[in-house]
Amino acid sequence: MAERIPFIAGNWKMNKSLSQAIDTVTKLKELIEDVQDVEVAVCPPFIALDAVVKVLIRSNIAVGAQNCFWEEKGAYTGEISPLMLADIGCRYCIVGHSERRKYFGETDANVNRKVRALYQFGLLPIICVGETLEQRQQGLTMNVVEEQIRGCLSGLPVNKVVDSVIAYEPVWAIGTGHTATPEQAQEVHSFIRNLLAELYGEENAQKIRIQYGGSVTPENIKGLMAMPDIDGALVGGASLEPEKFARIVKFKQ
Repeated sequence: MAERIPFIAGNWKMNKSLSQAIDTVTKLKELIEDVQDVEVAVCPPFIALDAVVKVLIRSNIAVGAQNCFWEEKGAYTGEISPLMLADIGCRYCIVGHSERRKYFGETDANVNRKVRALYQFGLLPIICVGETLEQRQQGLTMNVVEEQIRGCLSGLPVNKVVDSVIAYEPVWAIGTGHTATPEQAQEVHSFIRNLLAELYGEENAQKIRIQYGGSVTPENIKGLMAMPDIDGALVGGASLEPEKFARIVKFKQ
């Protein structure tokens, strides 16, 4: 079985001014400078990316964006291209987050185009999937997740997919304080792993990291990370506080 290095990423969403972003990562860098066995990333708003990259240069924290467009350049007012993200030193980019799907009409087909563009410029996507509360109550969780995975990954080369990250985020748990139990999360993570094995083969499926996201806290991270198919977390609110996020990153200690 492939050794998957845990990956904890902080999604700041639409929070923090430029000065607040610099202050946050300056503190975080000091708090987790001794962490070597967990990969860490922060995903600030676009306006802070360049400054945050500069603060974190030669640190153990990577930087990701929260979204991108699929074209390299052009007349797309308000959009940011993967070329721009790569140029300032980003390593990751979140795509398909449920908030993008809900508020901005993001589709699996759009996510697929964005992932292709990210690959072109050497960026790694964090591809978000997950069901709503209504879908879970109707017993549709696996159907929804399978449709999203197949759509988002359609036609993508396996040698790129193995380095990508899947983030399972049950929509009903995002920002609500209601976290899926470790067992609930593991059930879906295991389903995703088996689906990836069907699509790309067992050996490749064992290499792909699957994060959990949805009200992750310092108190529940250990239970989640104890599950065999949970390889990290995409952290929302708790990532805004460097002390809290550092405790999540140091879940092994």
